Amino acid sequence: MKNRVQLIGHVGQEPEIKTLEAGKKLANLSIATNEVYYKENGDKVEKTEWHRVTAWGKTAEIIEKYVTKGKELAIDGKLTYKSYDDKDGIKRYITEIVANEVLLLGK
Repeated sequence: MKNRVQLIGHVGQEPEIKTLEAGKKLANLSIATNEVYYKENGDKVEKTEWHRVTAWGKTAEIIEKYVTKGKELAIDGKLTYKSYDDKDGIKRYITEIVANEVLLLGK
């Protein structure tokens, strides 16, 4: 097995695009996935999970050109973990998906 994630969800806010040295693009965005299930008593439960997504190079260029808030996307990528110390010296952890492929869905 290898580290692989596939998600279908909606973009939560306008993607943040950065152009790095040598013109390489970096895109950061958030994707919401929804799950609906029913409890034993019949109550409907809707749950939304938010996922941080990063894309580089050509994939970032596609996101910059075609992706806007609310757009439905399919993402194929891998999970990564980062940590940093905040301004108070507290270690913070970030889980994100590095997208290898983005498929534009919907209209």
